[in-house]
Parts: sequence; structure tokens; C-alpha cells
Amino acid sequence: MSSNSPSVSVVIPARNAADVLPRALVSIRDQDYDNIIEVVVAAADPGSAEVAEQSGARVVSNPGGATPSGLNLAIAASGGDVIVRCDAQSVLESDYVSRAIATLLRTGAANVGGMQVPLGATLWGRAIAAAMSSPWGAGDARYRVGGEEGPVETVYLGVFRREAVEAVGGFDERFQRNQDYELNHRLLAAGEMVWFDPGLRVEYRPRDSLRALAQQYYGYGRAKRQFSRLHRGSLRLRQLAAPTLVITLVAATIASVFVPPLIFVPLAYVGGVVMAGLASDPHSLRVSAALITMHLSWGSGFLIGRASG
Repeated sequence: MSSNSPSVSVVIPARNAADVLPRALVSIRDQDYDNIIEVVVAAADPGSAEVAEQSGARVVSNPGGATPSGLNLAIAASGGDVIVRCDAQSVLESDYVSRAIATLLRTGAANVGGMQVPLGATLWGRAIAAAMSSPWGAGDARYRVGGEEGPVETVYLGVFRREAVEAVGGFDERFQRNQDYELNHRLLAAGEMVWFDPGLRVEYRPRDSLRALAQQYYGYGRAKRQFSRLHRGSLRLRQLAAPTLVITLVAATIASVFVPPLIFVPLAYVGGVVMAGLASDPHSLRVSAALITMHLSWGSGFLIGRASG
């Protein structure tokens, strides 16, 4: 990789993204880095492909629509020294690429990334954004709650040295969710470094309904279980919190038929989450509903993934 101004390819997986993709493409066009040589969109549908072509991006077909296959197709079609991942619903700040390149060169990392900044466009979208930014919803993930610059397990999206990604085989297409975490795990295992820079901020458009949020987090839970089975010994104690919560709530609810005071276990959980949600937004219980949806969906996905994954 050039030590001065490495060439950059931006890759975007896009599926049913015609309404959100234009904002992402404009944010790439407005970057202040002068050596972005191409934008490659892996489009799963005609609408996304048409929007990308109209913007001047190169389009590769991703008929299956899965994110990891789209990323691999776009990377294979690109030629930059550095791969910048951007999602169709993301918006990059104008200095995102230049700052990321500077951080790559300064640290020698294989991948650098920063903060995911959820910004909803509807009432439910804003509530879900608040839940995703809350410690009750994000845990200790620095890319969501912030923190000091330094080495981490994973980051949001990512700006990668091409040779590092190619050396570990790219994205694992078995992972429909959490493919970033899985790739970063292999980079770390190969002796590379993943670096968090809080000055890198990416606007993210969250889901606009509890149903869509539940599907998203159910998928995250299943993917985490799949990951833990593939990479033995990788599971962290904190990652068992959501599945343990689901088991506890179900067991206490059933047992309360015979031991009525146990009903206070689920009631205490709901009460605690309501208080946490109101702390994030005193005028809306939607944040609490989003937090409960995230916890139970992730935990259920993890548990079901154990049986079927």
C-alpha cells in the first residue's frame, strides 16, 4: 500500500435500497479525499442498480442479495489499495475517508472504523435509534457508545487494507449477519490489528418498526450462536446476557402459575427497561419497547440458533 495517498475503492452491498442509496452515494461524492478511484455497488435488484448507475458507480450483480456475497463480489471487482465499506443506509461525514486513511497509515492496522450514529426519520425510527445508542441496547460496544481510541474486537463498517482482507479470504458468506465481527476475528487471529477511532462517525438509518427490528436482532442472535460454534472459545460472558434473560423470563412466567410471586421477575425486568427507556427519551415509551424487542429477539435468535444452526 502506498505510504502517501493510497487508492481507495468504496464498496456497497445494496438490496431494495433505491430510496436510501442516493444519500450514501452523495456522501461518497462529497469526500475530501482525492484518490477515490471507484465506487462499486453490488446490487440485488433493478432499482438499486439503476440508482447506482445514474450516480456513475460501477454495478455488479448480486442476485442472491446477501450482504457478505455482495461485499466479496464488489471487492473482487475493485482495484483500490484500500477498501472502504459503506452500507446503502449509511451516510459518511465528508472527512471520513481521509481521516480513516490517516489512521490506517499511523497505526498500521488492517481495519479502522468508528462510531455508528443512528438517526431515525420517523417516530419509531427515532425511538429505535435512541435504544441502539443506549448502554441497555448497545452494551459496551465502543462503536455504539463511544470510548477511547485504540485496538478493539470489531468496528462499524470498516476501512481495510486490501492485502489484509484478501489474505484471510474475505467475508465468510455463511454469515448473513455479523459478517464484520467474524472477519475482524480472523484478522486478529492472523496477527493483524483492528482500530477504533471515535472521530470517524457514520450516520445510520435504523429500522422503522418493531417487527423489522425484531427480525434484525433475531438474525444477530442466530449469527452470534453460529459464530461461537465455528470459533470455539470466542464467546464472551456478556454475550450470554440476552439468552439467559429469555430463559429466566420464560421460566419465571411459567413457574409463577405454581409460585405466584415469581411473576415479579418479568415485571421487574419490564419496569427496569421502562425506566431506562424513559431516561433516554422522557416523552416516549417507544424506546422501552425497542429495548425489550432487541433483548428478547437477540436472545431468542441465539437460543434457536443453538438448536438449528
